[in-house]
Amino acid sequence: MSALSVHLPTNRPALILAPMQDVTDLPFMGVIHRRGDPDFYFTEYFRVHRDSRPERHILRSIDENPTGRPIIAQMIGVDIPSLVRTATKLQRHPIVAIDLNLGCPAPIVCSKNAGGGLLRNPQQIDEILGALRSAIGCGFTVKTRVGFDSPEEFPRLLEVFARHDFDALTVHGRTVREMYRTAVHLSRIRDAVDTIAHPVFANGNVLSVRLAKQTIAETGAAGLMIGRGAIRNPWIFRQLREESEGRPVFIPTLRDVREYIEDLFQAVRRPDGTELGHVAKMKKYLNFIGQGIGGDEAFLREVRRVATEREFWECCDRHLLRDDPMPAEPPRRALLDARSERMDQELAAGSRG
Repeated sequence: MSALSVHLPTNRPALILAPMQDVTDLPFMGVIHRRGDPDFYFTEYFRVHRDSRPERHILRSIDENPTGRPIIAQMIGVDIPSLVRTATKLQRHPIVAIDLNLGCPAPIVCSKNAGGGLLRNPQQIDEILGALRSAIGCGFTVKTRVGFDSPEEFPRLLEVFARHDFDALTVHGRTVREMYRTAVHLSRIRDAVDTIAHPVFANGNVLSVRLAKQTIAETGAAGLMIGRGAIRNPWIFRQLREESEGRPVFIPTLRDVREYIEDLFQAVRRPDGTELGHVAKMKKYLNFIGQGIGGDEAFLREVRRVATEREFWECCDRHLLRDDPMPAEPPRRALLDARSERMDQELAAGSRG
């Protein structure tokens, strides 16, 4: 039994916080923890190349993990000796598994044949998986998309995955080309469940309890990996546990959202940051949190225009100091908003600087 499997729940699907670059860091983990933990946390990805060393700020999220929940370290890269070297170093830290990122759709990543770019070369994936399995003594997991250009590529990828003895496969049900713009190909996740002998976790568009139940029903997945849905609604893991246990499901109010934003605002503030820079950083989170709040997206439209902390909080107070329930799901049009799509690309690329 692997270090990963002993932590899998037996009476419901596993709940996992997705790795999101510049989001799932130590402060954000603490914010989520205070509203209801997932079963597993993922780190941001460690960038792996010939001259790389595991980034210290990501190691902190492992070594100082405040949640008490198991954590999985994710790597992204293509150079096998470097991946093996990094996996060896990461196993000196308190992790239950190492994950290989085969799903990042950011153009800058794919242009280096890393992340989702590797899906164009199944043979290279085959070689990497074989080398890493030999080097990893803890759990070993893989996160993928269903193809680079087309979902029709997925059966070939599944042939490769089925040859290797890893501990879990997470499938984001879109192609790299589709980014986050389309519906999720749930039938392809079902194909993975039917093909792979190990647990398969479903990822993509799990934005509410309703969509989570639909995803499990249509895929049969052993768990759900939730990313953007957890930025918007950090109570989603609590809600899904309550739903699975037949308990009343917590419905956050807009005041709860206001409290969450304040907690996040303080947690992610950098000591050396500027007021303008911190407000700009918060707008990235608000691109998701604000969806569906106020008629015609009024809160989101207004908060995108603020520049100072005073303007930021005046906007939040104007829209959130009330006891109305938070909308269970964002409006469909918000999911296709061009500015939100740019945020998705920033999450994927994880540019720091």
